[in-house]
Amino acid sequence: MPYVVTIFGSARVVPGQSEYESAQQLGTLLAKSGFVVCNGGYAGVMEASAKGAKEAGGETVGVTFPFVGRNGANRWIDREIREPDLPRRLLKLVELGDAYVILKGGTGTLLELACVWEFLNKGLMQERPAIIVGPFWRSVVSTLKEELAWEGAGDCARYITEVSTPEECVRELMNRLPPPIT
Repeated sequence: MPYVVTIFGSARVVPGQSEYESAQQLGTLLAKSGFVVCNGGYAGVMEASAKGAKEAGGETVGVTFPFVGRNGANRWIDREIREPDLPRRLLKLVELGDAYVILKGGTGTLLELACVWEFLNKGLMQERPAIIVGPFWRSVVSTLKEELAWEGAGDCARYITEVSTPEECVRELMNRLPPPIT
């Protein structure tokens, strides 16, 4: 079975913005490398990564929930999974992922990054790649690394890998995940 890569990022980016184009490129590269693209199913980074994956012949999964102003998954999603609320949606996105890619985003993306990071840090799930693309989350990771040292958590930042580009992200995933069992 192919690996599922869950992508988190802003719902506010639109075609033509660099963040949208980067997410679309990421979706394309992931699909061409044999990964299934999973995300929250709505607009912005979610739409862009799913569009890139579908245009490259890949498979997509969107996890949605009843939310004001949103009527189901974007047209690039093959399989929509509807959860009843935001907490269960978040947990389903984490559950489905064999790896996580975190792009630029707002408080929702911060929540997703924090959830994955905490589950890894506390050993609540098997270790798997969690990759931030670009410098946007660097200061968050750096601050927590420094501030949590007093807690005896060791280097909690060891669970988060930073890369600069979608190409580097896919290379990192290919290096960190063993060949899938077919």
